Order: sequence, then structure tokens, then C-alpha cells
Amino acid sequence: KFMKKLMLVGALALFAAVNAQTEKGSWVIGGSTTLGFNSATSTYKYDGESEDGPKVSTVTVTPSVAYFVANNIAVGVDLGISSISQKEEGNNYSDKTTTTTISVMPTGTYYFKSASNILPYLGVGVGYASSKVKNTYTFGNQSDTDEEKVDGFAYKAKGGVVFLLNQSVGIDLGVSYMGTNGKLDSNNDVKVNTGTVGVNAGVSVFFK
Repeated sequence: KFMKKLMLVGALALFAAVNAQTEKGSWVIGGSTTLGFNSATSTYKYDGESEDGPKVSTVTVTPSVAYFVANNIAVGVDLGISSISQKEEGNNYSDKTTTTTISVMPTGTYYFKSASNILPYLGVGVGYASSKVKNTYTFGNQSDTDEEKVDGFAYKAKGGVVFLLNQSVGIDLGVSYMGTNGKLDSNNDVKVNTGTVGVNAGVSVFFK
């Protein structure tokens, strides 16, 4: 009986500690990172020569801050910084495109009540994104570079879980989708729509 009471008291204390982090008046600061590397397996052959498909790498960093306007509901801002590079290489040429995007997005996140050290959450956001697309083409000893800029509307959805290490710090693992709708600065008749799915890992800090 004593052990059962002790376990019950411990569980109640843990439940109170977990939910205290998401009560009204608290803050959460986070930072997540998405890394992705993909090398295409396709190979093109023509006239005795061959070349591989494009290699793609992505890096995204998303610092965020939010305030709990009500129990379990946090409203804040996500700042996104991402870089996507795609490179194709042949026997005598290379073509590299790098897209760098900065986004500012007000967000709302709901943290589900939990009786353990795991905090599931879901969130949405809308805001603004600005992208710079740089293309560098090299053929032999000759090279050429051009740049384009795309500004416009951005939106995202995210979900995941925070594994609390203690009452204030947790490991954040989740997935997110971010879309943008913009126009080329050089030609407003050209619309550019993007959609990106990411698997994120980071750290969240809760405090009052």
C-alpha cells in the first residue's frame, strides 16, 4: 500500500510539473533544425557518355518564441531560415541552384495535457517569406550566374512531441509542412508556389 501511495504521489507530482509548463502566463523558447541530403540514383547515358541525376541538400533552422495566452495554448512567432541546393554535374559542366529563404510567421500551438513527461502538440501559422534563387552554370572554363527574388505569402502546419528532461527543458521531435505563394520581382506575371515537408529536431525551454 505504501508503494502504491508513493507511486500515486509521484505520478501526481509529475502531472503537475508537466502541466505547469503550459499554463497561462508561461513562455516557451525553441529552436529546431532540419537537415536533408539526397543523391539521385538515376544515370543518363548518351553517345558513350553518362551523367548522374541531381544531388539535393537542405538545411533549415527555425528559432521560435511563444507566450501561453491560456492553459496549453501558446501564441508566438517562428523565424525560418532555410537553404536548398541542387547540383548537376557532367563531364565538362556543372549547374548549381541555391534557394535561400527567410520567413517570419506568427503561430498558434496547442499542447495536449499529459500525465507523463511527453507533451504532444499541434500548431499552425501564416506570414511572409522572401526567397533568393541563385543559379551558377559552368561549362569548361566559362561560368555564368544569375539571381532572382521571390516575395510572398507563407503558411505552415506542424506537429510533434516534446520529451521533457526536467521541468524546464525538453527535446522536440516533430514534422512540419511549409508552403509559399509568391511572384518574381523581375516579372510579377510569374507566380512561384512551393511546398516543403520536413522532419525536425530541437530543444524547447519553458519558463515563467
